[in-house]
Amino acid sequence: MPKKIAAGNWKMNGTRAAVSEAMAIGQADAGDCVVILCPPATLLTVLSDARLALGGQYCHAETSGAHTGDISAPMLADAGATYCITGHSERRADHGETDADVRAQTQAAWNAGLIAILCIGETLEQREAGETLAVLEGQLNGSLPDGATADNTIIAYEPVWAIGTGKVASAAQVAEVHDALRAQIGPRMSLLYGGSVKAGNAAELFALTNVDGALVGGASLKAADFVPIIEALAAS
Repeated sequence: MPKKIAAGNWKMNGTRAAVSEAMAIGQADAGDCVVILCPPATLLTVLSDARLALGGQYCHAETSGAHTGDISAPMLADAGATYCITGHSERRADHGETDADVRAQTQAAWNAGLIAILCIGETLEQREAGETLAVLEGQLNGSLPDGATADNTIIAYEPVWAIGTGKVASAAQVAEVHDALRAQIGPRMSLLYGGSVKAGNAAELFALTNVDGALVGGASLKAADFVPIIEALAAS
């Protein structure tokens, strides 16, 4: 069976003042769930004592070099990360990352011993045009290197139109996509939903057959918001 996973993406938020929130998240009653926190890279070593798995939010495809402002997968691993998000829609949109870029970054994460949390998702225009499943299949085929297994990869479906907007895909929409993705990736790889996941909708989402957890953005910044999501997953 796929692992149940609650992953928090803090994005460009968090200083040392937020360490207490991370520590409180680490105290959640997670049962057999894996709880991952992806803070800014500046906090990875600071959070080494938290009862959490840690992840990076991005990695460069190269291990080192003249890439000012970037961070490599070996650097993330050296700082204590065991996971790395790749292909997040904000990276694709804001930094022009293509499927080929994401594929190279995912391979780099694997090479450094990190587990990739590979994100895919459609825009509102693509959904309204009835292109959702074709877009996701294309992103997955283009972004996922050969050799992906349940041990080195987690897939996160994040509809772009639901990220940080307060909108969430309906249970029927999520089920349709996750069932199609499950057929593509096989039975063991964990498949997460992301897109305005909150305590109020978590239980309904986690009750769906092929939803193994969530990649949570804003609601992961505060323990009071994230812990109920973790507990809902543990109870599912």
